[in-house]
Amino acid sequence: MTPLSPVHVAVHANLAVIRQGIGLLAELGEARFTARIPICYNASVGGHLRHIVEHYQCFLRGLGEGGIDYEDRARDPLIEGSPGYASAIMEEISHRLTVLAATLPNRGLQIGAGTAEGLMTDTSVLRELEFLLSHTIHHYAIVAVMARVQGCEPEATFGVAPSTIKFQQTQNVCAR
Repeated sequence: MTPLSPVHVAVHANLAVIRQGIGLLAELGEARFTARIPICYNASVGGHLRHIVEHYQCFLRGLGEGGIDYEDRARDPLIEGSPGYASAIMEEISHRLTVLAATLPNRGLQIGAGTAEGLMTDTSVLRELEFLLSHTIHHYAIVAVMARVQGCEPEATFGVAPSTIKFQQTQNVCAR
């Protein structure tokens, strides 16, 4: 058996967290998805999911263009207003990543550096996949709190970093 490339492993880690998000969307319903939570900076689960989705869209677009600009997001209100639409977009991203998984090389890319106009720096496919994973899990942790505040309990590993889960398993500690 051929060992998996680091990019392949990173794509599959991202696919796993995207699937977690799709699963949560099926349980939340529109009211909890769009509700503004005052103790969470008056944000909504939908707003966080839109933010996550648009980062993946920027990454996928950037693969074709050779450069990624995470600031150049559409900020599509339909993604944060409709859990069904958000789920469909996440399914599309999942499909695109699945198609890329086996053949995507760890090649160099350019990335926009913050808000400095025209300033680019070097990065790689693997680095950006690791960023997307970390970024998604970070937002999922906030989403998990928002869901719980509204009486919806996400799965135990939702919003928990894979390295934390592995550590907890070695310590015989519950995920929560």
